[in-house]
Amino acid sequence: MFKNVIAPIQAWLLSQGKCVGCGMPLDKASKKLHKYGEIVTCKCGRIYIHDTKTKKYRRALIDEV
Repeated sequence: MFKNVIAPIQAWLLSQGKCVGCGMPLDKASKKLHKYGEIVTCKCGRIYIHDTKTKKYRRALIDEV
């Protein structure tokens, strides 16, 4: 039940380009180029993948880190 409440909020934050943990804009986070796209690491430690073609963020999978 808890996940059903949190998931839409996290999806909305990612669509706005913000971290789901601390709310910091991901365009201000540290970035590195990678074969999956651009790896973005937030100050709180969460890792995201930025697809430069579609300009969308998503949480990184374990094998992508």
